[in-house]
Amino acid sequence: MGYFIARRFGRIAKTIHLARPVHVTNASARWKRVLLLAFGQKKMFEKPLIGFMHLLIYVGFVLINVEILEIILDGILGTHRILAPYLGTLYMPIINFFELLAAGVFVACVFFLARRLSFQVKRLDPNRQTELKGFPVQDALQILIIEMVLMGALFTMNAADPEYTFIISQHLKPWLPETNLHLIEQSAWWIHICGILAFALYVTYSKHLHIFFAFPAVFYSKIDLVGQMDAMAHVTNEVNIMLGKPGEPSNPDLKFGAQDIKDLTWKNALDAYSCTECGRCTEQCPANQTGKKLSPRKIMMDTRDRLEELQKDPASTNVLLGNYISAEELRACTTCQACVEACPIQLSPLDIILELRRFQIMEQSDAPGAWNAMFANIETNQAPWKFNPSDRLNWVKS
Repeated sequence: MGYFIARRFGRIAKTIHLARPVHVTNASARWKRVLLLAFGQKKMFEKPLIGFMHLLIYVGFVLINVEILEIILDGILGTHRILAPYLGTLYMPIINFFELLAAGVFVACVFFLARRLSFQVKRLDPNRQTELKGFPVQDALQILIIEMVLMGALFTMNAADPEYTFIISQHLKPWLPETNLHLIEQSAWWIHICGILAFALYVTYSKHLHIFFAFPAVFYSKIDLVGQMDAMAHVTNEVNIMLGKPGEPSNPDLKFGAQDIKDLTWKNALDAYSCTECGRCTEQCPANQTGKKLSPRKIMMDTRDRLEELQKDPASTNVLLGNYISAEELRACTTCQACVEACPIQLSPLDIILELRRFQIMEQSDAPGAWNAMFANIETNQAPWKFNPSDRLNWVKS
């Protein structure tokens, strides 16, 4: 199983690096952001109950899996609770703590499962958000059910142990037949350990890949002037040459913007794999709120789907702009940054939208007439409106 997981991560990394490299500075500030947003989940607590439940599942599931060490050692060595003699009187409190965490994870999963099945949250309703139909909604439900099964197997295994009585699983003991306790314990052991390993592989194909990729995604996110749009370096270079300033030699093969994955940066690709499809970006998007076709979440999902297609078929002739994301979606974006601000881990659908729209306008000359008129005015009059540049500040006098 470890081989398949490593191979999957290797393929993902190779696909991400089809995109252009990025370089960052100020590592100390970036690590601080990782601690706040990725580990501490700071932005999740803007909705305290949801934030607490999410943190409970995350921390609980991570810490509970520490117990896998003992489970694996018992399986390999044929022992029973091998760590108990070494931990002495601490063993019971530690396992009791793990059981309390497991109970918290189970309750939180039930809460989130009921929340999704009730369709009360618009951003999670596949009937309202079409990009969620099919695998995305199935994936979300499967993950919650799998976690509940794993916690149930852990409780059953502990309850069937005749030598120990733990704080949560003790309530299951009266329901288990004493004549089959060993078989029940062994069955629960196998379900738990096989389930954990299968879950670890499944996650690499799931939106829950953010469990691993959220940390580098946050580290490489913008830390200064988040709302500032990055200039196009090669355009800046050409302007410098025109003005007689130092610059690199002109490149006649330059491409403006992005048409496909290779034209984006690998940070954009990493963002796509890190997206948990929570829909907070789409929920806050003014274009989506007013009925436009744009959904920032769909932009991220489409980018990930294109990455997955390239992973399976590197020779694919499809491209991100056109085959996955339409011109109508791109034109609906107001570049207000609401999607970036709403994301719990500072992913940026806007960066992808901007690059695709730059290609659409600058390479394909595909812009509405009103936009072309505005571009011409900015070029000749230094303003979007058609009047003499010397009159630009007349409004101050009124």
